[in-house]
Formats: sequence, C-alpha cells, structure tokens
Amino acid sequence: MRSLIKHSLAAVAAAALLTGMAACNRKTVYDHYSHTPVAGWERNDTLSFDIKPMAAGGEYREEVGLRINDAYPFMGLSLVIEQTILPAHLIRSDTLNCKLIDEHGTVKGHGISTYQYNFHLTTLTLNEGDSLHIAVRHNMKREILPGISDIGIRLSQQ
Repeated sequence: MRSLIKHSLAAVAAAALLTGMAACNRKTVYDHYSHTPVAGWERNDTLSFDIKPMAAGGEYREEVGLRINDAYPFMGLSLVIEQTILPAHLIRSDTLNCKLIDEHGTVKGHGISTYQYNFHLTTLTLNEGDSLHIAVRHNMKREILPGISDIGIRLSQQ
C-alpha cells in the first residue's frame, strides 16, 4: 500500500513538474474570449479586451479567434479591431476580413457543431510596461448577426 502511494505521489509530482516546465516555455501572454449575445451580435455591441502591461518589450503576434455555429448565415465576416497602446495612447485600427466557408461550401474552421477559427491580425512592437485596450465589432451589412458565439484575442511574444 505504501509503495502504491509513493508511486502515485511521484507520478503527480512528475506531472506537475512537466506542466510547470511547459508553462514556462509558453510565449502566449494573453488569450481570452468574450461571449456574444445568444440572440445575435449587434453591430454596435463592441467587445472589449484589456491586456495588462507587458513584462518584456519585443515583437508580439496578435490573433483573433472566432467561434461560430451552423446558424451563421454568411461565408465570411468583416471585423473592425481598434487598439490603443498605452501609455503612449497610440491608436491603431484594422479591418479583418475572415473567410469562413469556401466557394464549395466547405467550412474552413475546426469542429463539429461549433467551428473554431484563428486569424493573424498583426505583429506589434511593444515596450516593457505597455498595455493594450482592444475593441472588436462586426462590420457587416446585417445589423444583428446570429451564430457567432465567441470572439477572442491571443497575444504571443515572438
């Protein structure tokens, strides 16, 4: 019995050590999703993301994540992403045109009933202590978009 407990504790300790080592090697500094309303995402319903000050300066890859379901009626999605880099108050605005379904009707995302997409937005040069405020809204002709469940931002150090 004691041997079994020792082996179990050793296995747990090894798993914790490996998880800790993997976490130390990760370059992702921010990865967060916000839900959109179940009834549909309104054009004026802006999703906000606030990224805390950077521990280190350098190049950062920024991606937009998107989760949709079968209720989404279009082949693409146009997003407006406005970013403010603080404390300098530098403002950057990008339009991201996301191709979700190809001309043959094949879904380009991953999943079964909910599809996950990741789109590269930009590469930012940030200084130590810089933080970001990011606002995301859709720019589609339809006022309310059904079928979009989540929008996310991921920031990774290069």
